[in-house]
Amino acid sequence: MSAGRTAEGGLVPSPTPVPPRDRADTPWRSEGAPPAPPPKKKMPGGWRGLILTALIVYLLTNLVLSFFNEGDEPTIPYTEFSKQVTSGNVSKIYSKGDAIQGELKNKQPRPAGDGDGDYTKFTTQRPAFADDQLWSNLTSKGVVVTASPVVEHRSFLANLLISLAPMLLLVGLWVLIARRMSGGGLGGPGGLGRKQPPKPVELEGSKRTTFEDVAGIDEVEGELSEVVDFLKNPERYHRMGARMPGGVLLAGPPGTGKTLLARAVAGEAGVPFFSASASEFIEMIVGVGASRVRELFTEARKVAPAIIFIDEIDTIGRARGGGAGMGGHDEREQTLNQILTEMDGFSGSEGVVVIAATNRADVLDPALTRPGRFDRTVVVSPPDRGGREAILRIHTRDIPLAQEVSLAQVARTTPGMTGAELANLANEAALLAVKREQKAVTQTDLSDALEKVQLGAERPLVMPEEERRRTAYHESGHALLGMLQPGADPVRKITIVPRGRALGVTLSTPDADRYAYTEEYLRGRIIGALGGMAAEQVVYEVITTGAENDLEQVTNLARGMVARWGMSERVGRLTAIPSDAQSAYGLSAAPATLDAVDAEMRRIVDECYESACRLLRENRDKLDALAQALLANETLEEAAAYEAAGITRLSKER
Repeated sequence: MSAGRTAEGGLVPSPTPVPPRDRADTPWRSEGAPPAPPPKKKMPGGWRGLILTALIVYLLTNLVLSFFNEGDEPTIPYTEFSKQVTSGNVSKIYSKGDAIQGELKNKQPRPAGDGDGDYTKFTTQRPAFADDQLWSNLTSKGVVVTASPVVEHRSFLANLLISLAPMLLLVGLWVLIARRMSGGGLGGPGGLGRKQPPKPVELEGSKRTTFEDVAGIDEVEGELSEVVDFLKNPERYHRMGARMPGGVLLAGPPGTGKTLLARAVAGEAGVPFFSASASEFIEMIVGVGASRVRELFTEARKVAPAIIFIDEIDTIGRARGGGAGMGGHDEREQTLNQILTEMDGFSGSEGVVVIAATNRADVLDPALTRPGRFDRTVVVSPPDRGGREAILRIHTRDIPLAQEVSLAQVARTTPGMTGAELANLANEAALLAVKREQKAVTQTDLSDALEKVQLGAERPLVMPEEERRRTAYHESGHALLGMLQPGADPVRKITIVPRGRALGVTLSTPDADRYAYTEEYLRGRIIGALGGMAAEQVVYEVITTGAENDLEQVTNLARGMVARWGMSERVGRLTAIPSDAQSAYGLSAAPATLDAVDAEMRRIVDECYESACRLLRENRDKLDALAQALLANETLEEAAAYEAAGITRLSKER
């Protein structure tokens, strides 16, 4: 299958790790900020509320306990007591004043109105006017008169401990809920509680990121140097009445180093740096994100001058009013409104600059990008050849390189790659060198790492000879048409070794970076992509599933030519399908226009396919020779591929 160029490029990722969060309940990271004083611990809910609750629980517990205590020893009439003494059913009594406690020998039913069941222990009250010879009756019946109460009541300390038990349980539950609310519950990542100020997490003595760690974006560095100078020398701008932009928006493809650039600005200016992803402000409970935004800006103002960096701001910064306000939609809009309010409140003298990054600047809310908020947009583009070489030099500073290594050659063969991709390339080369037990990274390691990154890892797949031969013709068709097309990207490598999901790969990259494409060049790309299918048709008169990826490339190119770039007379010079309408294909144009787009796409692809078949038939001898060389060697480098086809390179680097 054919492999085109990568689509992105950019800056150098930081050589130092991004500082981690200090706690889970702060969605931002900070570096360079002065240490915050330890917060005073306060009892959640306040001591007054806790004491009041404890008192209520104590009284209720005593009331319940007294109820149960009273139920164990019924109070009987004195006449009933005399009757039990006369019958000899009283075993012992205890008297204190006129109050008498006692215990029966045999159970008796409870008096009417005192509940159901039997009793043995009782209490009664001897009337003051009674003259019934009680003492003589007791001694005659052998009743024991004790010196200690028959019914032992719990002491005050015991009652206190029993009553405090549920209160202590309540306090423990209270503290547990409070900790959950302030740490991991409602007040934490998804909560409503007040969070502690963030502490600096930069290690002492660690080197901060500066512009020395950034390469390949000199024009971007120049635009941001004003921000650095303002943070260093704000008096110069105040004397001239100049106001620094309240916000700087970094827009560019993924991996171009927008986060690194923001850290470099903070490190170059020597100011505290607070960074967070926009998605970390959003929670299920509406209002949490706005609260976190307020706290973040408050902390930044305390240590001003400072920089706040919000990554992937399109998560919450999309244009408002695009749908029904339900749950997270309301939360996103409230968070965005809070950011707008905080940025609009900057007076310029606060020294807080907001830097945001996005790769979808076209979907941001206009209120976010108006002057006074993000009033400066800096486009971070993929690096050119010189920038790629500088990026590679930075990423190979700690990698031992062999003397024959040419980073300029690597940069020439990696057009469109971002700083993140180049960092990955250098790391893959170092891993290969370790695997091969070498002491230094060689040019071969870099070349093999580039193949692995661009083409995929090799697969140990044993193909039948007939299928292997058909794959060789398929890849030879791609390569031969690329060699024959004037101005086409040179063929760098052809292989029939299975890599990734492909059974074979043809790699073509330009000698120089391209920024605009002609219709002739795009038609050549389509012809080259259809070369594999055309070769199978010419040689075998069959069509296989191996052209799936080729047809995807062809469809995207043809759709862009017709519907976006005005290269069709029938559709005209208009954008029938926006570049971001891949999933909503057909919603932005009339049905007749879409029919015209479809017809023109088919016309262009059919014409290119006929040209591909015609060229392969006219150069059948070159196709056979290239396929035979592939079958013999499995992989052909650039020079060997052109020599096998008998073609002199048409695209030379000047």
